[in-house]
Amino acid sequence: MNPDVFIELTLILIITVITTGIVRALKQPAVIGYIVSGILAGPLLFDVIDSADTLGAFSHIGVAMLLFFVGLNMNPQVIKDVGKVSLFTGIGQVVFTSGIGYLIARALGFDVLTSVYLAIALAFSSTIIIMKLLSDRKDLESMYGRISIGFLIVQDFIAIFTLLVISSLSSEMELTSIALQTIVKGTAGVVILLVLAKYILPPVMKLIAKSQEFLLLFSITWCFSIASLFHQLNFSIEAGALLAGMALSMSPYHIEISSKMKPLRDFFLVLFFIMLGSQMVFSNILDSIWLIIALSLFVLIGNPIIVMTLMGIMGYTKRNGFFSGLTVAQISEFSFILISAGVVAGHVSQEVLSIVTAVGLITFAGSTYLILYADRVYSFLAPYLSIFEKKGEKVDEVHAGQLKKHDIILFGYNRIGFDVLQSMKKIKKKFLIVEYDPDVIEQLKAEGIPCVYGDANDSELLDKLDLEEAKMVVSTIPNVDTNLLIAAKLRAVNEKSILAVVSHQIDEAIRLYEEGASYVIMPHFLGGRHFSTMIENHGLNMKKFLKEKVEHIEHIKEKKQMGHEHPKH
Repeated sequence: MNPDVFIELTLILIITVITTGIVRALKQPAVIGYIVSGILAGPLLFDVIDSADTLGAFSHIGVAMLLFFVGLNMNPQVIKDVGKVSLFTGIGQVVFTSGIGYLIARALGFDVLTSVYLAIALAFSSTIIIMKLLSDRKDLESMYGRISIGFLIVQDFIAIFTLLVISSLSSEMELTSIALQTIVKGTAGVVILLVLAKYILPPVMKLIAKSQEFLLLFSITWCFSIASLFHQLNFSIEAGALLAGMALSMSPYHIEISSKMKPLRDFFLVLFFIMLGSQMVFSNILDSIWLIIALSLFVLIGNPIIVMTLMGIMGYTKRNGFFSGLTVAQISEFSFILISAGVVAGHVSQEVLSIVTAVGLITFAGSTYLILYADRVYSFLAPYLSIFEKKGEKVDEVHAGQLKKHDIILFGYNRIGFDVLQSMKKIKKKFLIVEYDPDVIEQLKAEGIPCVYGDANDSELLDKLDLEEAKMVVSTIPNVDTNLLIAAKLRAVNEKSILAVVSHQIDEAIRLYEEGASYVIMPHFLGGRHFSTMIENHGLNMKKFLKEKVEHIEHIKEKKQMGHEHPKH
């Protein structure tokens, strides 16, 4: 290897580590740090990138591996589970965003082809960033979280088709010829992959999976081979890599492959975003600053409005519509890839790539803060969002049981909530469970257990609950802000009710006690305390410990059947 390239890469990585560290301290996605690092390492400041061809090759490998990874985690069968609302919202949002985006681009002076590219780039949202933010908020299992993931998956499928079409475009070919060849070659390639995935790969993978190292080697080879094959069919390498991942997504080993390849993917992907940042042309960006602001505002505000409108039409509450809408308030990694493909094909200029990159930086940062502080933003905007709500009963306000006159209200039917429910049944008090996982609500309804769908962060829901008459309120949600809200609402109308909440942090537990909690459940400490009590009660009596063992095994097996292996909150 050329020592100069090695030293160059070292300097770039040092810049990236420092920049990304600052970005993460600001609670922003790491991808912003990578792009900013590219800007700093490029001609604007340090100008350390001399081996652009070598680093560019690495960055293309990163894109291919990203799309392979996306395909690997996108089993086609999942489309059956996303539901009508995700399908309707996903397609509707892409159609409306593309249409409005095209009109905006044309109004801003872009030609037809460039406007089409910009419209497509604005239509897709980042599945990777949203999954991370929903995970940070512990909202993956919520109704809006599931709907959002569903329509992001629909977006990804649309993006795949779009990428296939764009990667086969040639300026010398007529549109009819392009469409015909794309459909024929694309369909043939996909059919061959499906046949391989169903009949050939399973027995081969079973043999290969006996060795972890061989499984990793095979997965990389498969990715590169299929990507190269599709390149020979005049599609892009990236499109082939994505389809290669989808072929392996039906394998029982796809999760293992994902975990093995993730570090490799992340490293090469870092170089892609660095190179993307280094290619930004700032003279063009300064000339286009108002254009960039206009496109960014459309993504940050227009996209959520489109989703809220579509979900309102389908009868969802303004709250779920608002939270779902925020998840499309940024552009996607696909947007950069599609525009880059357009630059390579000669359809759009480097200036357009710089503009889209700038829009990406603004929308990544803006949407991250909007999602992280969504509860506060919603509280402020709620009175003005009723226009996005149909009158009458909402599809996400299905109540099982009455909201009034309950002795005990339990927020969250997770691992702790399951045990609390058993005790509530024994003391024969009237109780109500508030849960935001639709599947859990259906399960509780089937068992005849009083429950209501709702989010404990929803101030309006808390106002509807009969907190004045509750003798006990229990929250199994280990989020201090949620529990502080419940405490404030409860203590404002009821000083005598027992309030039990969950916390994993000592400082937070003390604060919850100060704000009116009667008892703070701290699971990490309760286990040790329970075992110490067993020692005091049983001494060194083996028979008594074996009895505890049998009871514990029965208990955890029941928990496993309930799907409580991992906390949902």
